[in-house]
Amino acid sequence: MDTKIGSLDTCASPTCTEVGSLPSNGAVSTIQCSAVAFNSAEATLGRHLARRLVQIGVSDVFSVPGDFNLTLLDHLIAEPGLNLIGCCNELNAGYAADGYARARGVGACVVTFTVGGLSVINAIAGACSENLPVICIVGGPNSNDYGTNRILHHTIGLPDFSQELRCFQTVTCYQAVVNNLEDAHELIDTAISTALKESKPVYISIGCNLPAIPHPTFSREPVPFALSPKLTNKMGLEAAVEATVEFLNKAVKPVLVGGPKLRVAKACNAFVELADACGYALAVMPSAKGLVPEHHPRFIGTYWGAVSTAFCAEIVESADAYLFAGPIFNDYSSVGYSLLLKKEKAIIVQPDRVIIGNGPAFGCVLMKDFLTALAKRLNRNTTAYENYHRIYVPEGHPLKSEPKEALRVNVLFQHIQKMLSGETAVIAETGDSWFNCQKLKLPQGCGYEFQMQYGSIGWSVGATLGYAQAVPEKRVIACIGDGSFQVTVQDVSTMLRCGQKTIIFLINNCGYTIEVEIHDGPYNVIKNWNYTALVDAIHNGEGNCWTTKVRCEEELIEAIETATRAKQDSLCFIEVIVHKDDTSKELLEWGSRVSAANGRPPNPQ
Repeated sequence: MDTKIGSLDTCASPTCTEVGSLPSNGAVSTIQCSAVAFNSAEATLGRHLARRLVQIGVSDVFSVPGDFNLTLLDHLIAEPGLNLIGCCNELNAGYAADGYARARGVGACVVTFTVGGLSVINAIAGACSENLPVICIVGGPNSNDYGTNRILHHTIGLPDFSQELRCFQTVTCYQAVVNNLEDAHELIDTAISTALKESKPVYISIGCNLPAIPHPTFSREPVPFALSPKLTNKMGLEAAVEATVEFLNKAVKPVLVGGPKLRVAKACNAFVELADACGYALAVMPSAKGLVPEHHPRFIGTYWGAVSTAFCAEIVESADAYLFAGPIFNDYSSVGYSLLLKKEKAIIVQPDRVIIGNGPAFGCVLMKDFLTALAKRLNRNTTAYENYHRIYVPEGHPLKSEPKEALRVNVLFQHIQKMLSGETAVIAETGDSWFNCQKLKLPQGCGYEFQMQYGSIGWSVGATLGYAQAVPEKRVIACIGDGSFQVTVQDVSTMLRCGQKTIIFLINNCGYTIEVEIHDGPYNVIKNWNYTALVDAIHNGEGNCWTTKVRCEEELIEAIETATRAKQDSLCFIEVIVHKDDTSKELLEWGSRVSAANGRPPNPQ
């Protein structure tokens, strides 16, 4: 059965049953009247690209203008279903497309040749690491300049125009260089459909003289994509399920652990259905937070080795069998390779592969199909959850603050917890916010995003812009450290231009705290800024913005009250002043273990 892509009605946000996936009807619906012919003046590359973006569910494109992409931007602006959002720099435009893709299932950005492309590429690399379909469009050189031995501006001074393309080849799953109209239709459609099929970024370079030229291949409304879904090998599926059932049904206290690749496998619902059916205790890896409902009756928290949420690691690591669905075991998620897991006890389910302990592996088996089939075969076993329930002790509360006592980070997050609902979403920046936000308990429907695999500081500002634009019905709460904020602060300006109502908690502890706990040095101390004054300057009286600075719990309570009531329709910026050594205990533990992993001496030769 084919999955159709395309929709005219993109102004309303699509409803997703999988976190960060395309809508559950197969992805973005269909255009019924695909035979509509345009008059010849409208049959242009620029219009075709704009219509394609609208069809797949993109209603906002993040851009930075440059002389090579200006004509293309004219055509994107002319598309009624498309909103062009100008960003302050290309890096943030890419981060915004990343955040948008997490909420809508696909995102797009437009930059100019080389100077724009090499600026946005860091964000595209991050999207690649997180399996996000981001369409990166670059305005390229005039088609007449290819092969002429001319030297162009915005290059490194060589007549070879392929430098940008070669850079993107390692961080995108498809690259299209459109420098003539004859194959432009095919190249653009192949690139966009590949991004959707592979759930990875793609690169499209379009000659600056081509977007406005009519061509017969663009003379009709784009026909909706019909993407053939990947298929499971049924014999492999049956064998994988049989072997897994034999493995798990003889276990005494098995557990389930969800990983970040649940998103790309579009298997979040199937994973929860498996948990419902088998009765196992249910945990998530840190980078999968938000992909599995935390109100599930047998949810036991985040499994992150030595820095897991309370009592979770004890249950997972003492299990005699564990099924990991879509895990990524890197140095960060494994806390410096210190997880107490045994391969012979593990079933690893990747998006298209199942590996059982030290035994067999089964390829061409899709995770979604495997989990669904497995749910029908496993015996119900609630032993691990019962063990958790017996040993669990409710978390304590932070020490009560003295009147006007300096604000502590644990008190801050106690109050952020109270702000969460199904109408909010949390964006956690790289740093101590990783650990503090990981301990938040997400109500049903509350969104959650952070970038763990790539871990690029500053990501959250652009990602917050994109995520908030994609789901305007949610109020985004962004937790950002001062060091990260200094990297990408400019696009708070774009949030204001878009009328967003995000609440930003700027945690000011005068440095790169996460780096301090890995390896301290004077380079981790940054220049302190007057952040509220900076945001006030960016605001400059245009748009709705409210800022405040808090130093104690009383001021924090008052600020949250204002942000959630009187200023609920404004962008609210709350600068939180905390001690430079005030960190979560999890960061202290994690930092020492990652430091030890980084500091391993070379193996003997």
